[in-house]
Amino acid sequence: MREIGTLPSESDARIFGDYLYVQGISNKIEAQKKAAGQQEEWIIWVYAEDQYAQAKSLLNEYRSSVDTSKFRETAASALEKRSHEEQEMKSYKKRIFSGKEIFQRYDRMGPLTIMLIGVSVLVAIVSQLGHNNILIRYLFITEYFDSGLAEIRHGQIWRLLTPIFIHFGFLHIVFNMLWLRDLGSMIEQRQSTWTLAGLVVVIAAFSNVGQYLMSGPMFGGMSGVVYGLLGYIWIRGKYDYSSGLFIHRETVVMMIVWFFVCLIGLVGRVANTAHAIGFATGIIWGFLSAKIAIRR
Repeated sequence: MREIGTLPSESDARIFGDYLYVQGISNKIEAQKKAAGQQEEWIIWVYAEDQYAQAKSLLNEYRSSVDTSKFRETAASALEKRSHEEQEMKSYKKRIFSGKEIFQRYDRMGPLTIMLIGVSVLVAIVSQLGHNNILIRYLFITEYFDSGLAEIRHGQIWRLLTPIFIHFGFLHIVFNMLWLRDLGSMIEQRQSTWTLAGLVVVIAAFSNVGQYLMSGPMFGGMSGVVYGLLGYIWIRGKYDYSSGLFIHRETVVMMIVWFFVCLIGLVGRVANTAHAIGFATGIIWGFLSAKIAIRR
C-alpha cells in the first residue's frame, strides 16, 4: 500500500476515494494527525503498486480541476457498486463452507436420502434380503435372460432404476445405506434434492444396464449409485471449491482398493460392472458440472 498524496478536507477525500473505487482502484483514506493549531489533511492510499501511477495522475487532475463535477458524478455510483459487490459476496459465502462444516456428520438427512434408504430397507424385509425373489420380481431389470429388456421396451421404464433397491445380505444393505446416508445427505445439503435425484436416476440407469449386459438380470444393490456419488463428490469438489463438496483422497483410494478386492472375487459374487460404470458416470458428471459452474 502506497500513499499518493493528501487532500485538505474529508469531503474531498471521500469524493476522490469513491471516484478511484469506481475506476477499479482500491484505496483507503485516513486523517493525518497534526499538531494543535495546524490544518488537518487527509491521506489517500492505494493498495496495488501497479495502480500507483494512475491514481497519482488522477489526484493531480482532481487538485487542478476548477470544476470537479465529473469526479462527483462518477463517485455517486460508488454506493451502487459497493451494494452490488456486497450482494455478490453474500452469495459467494453461501457456497463456501468452513472445514468444520465440511467434515461434520450429516445427521440431518435430506428427504430423498431418507426415501431411498426407506425403500431399500422395505424391499430387504419383503424379499427376506433377496431370498424371496417372487415378491420383488417387478423390481429386477428384467425377469428373463436374453430378453433384450423386453419389459422396459414395452413401457416398464422403472426397471432401469429399481434394481438399486434389491440387496442380498445384511452387510450388503448396511454398508450401502451408511454410504448413501453420508454421500446423499452431503449433496442434498450442499446442492439440492433435485441434483441428487438426477444423479441417482442417471447413475442407476447406466450401471444397471451395464451390469445386465455383462451378467444377466439377477443382480441388485445401491453400490453402483454409491460409487457414482463418490466419484461425483470427489471430482466436483476437486475442481469447484464453491460446491461445498469434499471427500478425503484416502477414502477414494480405499473405495478403489475395495473395488479391486471385489473384482478378483475375494468377497463372493459382486456387481463389479455396476460399480465401474457408476463410478465413471459420477466422475464425468462431476467434471462437466464443475467446469460449467466455474464458467458461470
